[in-house]
Amino acid sequence: MKTVPAAVTTRLSKGLLILGLMSLLAACASAGARDGGYSAAARVPVVTDPAPIVSGTMRPYQIRGQWYRPVEDPDYDVTGLASWYGDQFNGRPTATGEIFDMHALTAAHKTLPLPGLVEVTNLANGRSVVLRVNDRGPFVDNRIIDLSRGAAEELGLLARGVGEVRVRYLGRAPRRGGGMRLQTASATAPARAPARASTSAPAPVYGGTAYWVQAGAYANRRTAQRIAGRLGDSATVDVVQTAQGTLYRVLVGPWSDANAAERARQAVLARGVDDALLISAS
Repeated sequence: MKTVPAAVTTRLSKGLLILGLMSLLAACASAGARDGGYSAAARVPVVTDPAPIVSGTMRPYQIRGQWYRPVEDPDYDVTGLASWYGDQFNGRPTATGEIFDMHALTAAHKTLPLPGLVEVTNLANGRSVVLRVNDRGPFVDNRIIDLSRGAAEELGLLARGVGEVRVRYLGRAPRRGGGMRLQTASATAPARAPARASTSAPAPVYGGTAYWVQAGAYANRRTAQRIAGRLGDSATVDVVQTAQGTLYRVLVGPWSDANAAERARQAVLARGVDDALLISAS
């Protein structure tokens, strides 16, 4: 048997290695093309054909007495609380006219251009996604973005309901899609577990900030009492005097933990109360 020279063996090994790398690169390029033309390794997707801003969505608007003034802010980079929405809005039109798909990677924001792209990072576990912003909201003071169910699942926020995130504006969205997963970190749990939520046995609050679920505000006391009765023993009717007259608020809670209160709000929504809000009082 002839012995193959070492130099020939080395050249063959290098050739096989190069062929393997070329196959791997080709496979990565193919995968990137299937993912909306983006590569998952790229932190910022390149949009070559941006969708125009939907007419009317950049006008100032008022919700519950508060004004919001949409603006295109290239330097938008904000940390705050995110929540998610799903079944109760699935299939309904968004502010852009697109149909909300709770499984798609989308979000709602109060002032960024529509449609736009944002990078959202869950600060508790390091997971990041790019989301298509196609709706307005959330209209709760302590939250900066509302995620679709699919986005919340990717970020690891589905069970918690609400969590601290970093939102960075990336620019205009493409005409279709734009959502993509960027990174999945190994860390999955925050340092402190959230309090357990229960609409039938609310956790007591001893000072600090209290969180309530407002299931609605009604001009008729009987209507408020009927809604409270549907929600169980933890629901109460609070009487509020306003310039327009007397309002009867249906409140559930309180909780000392915002995550627990948000999970309770989701439970109230599941019972058919579409206007449930998370409110806080120090």
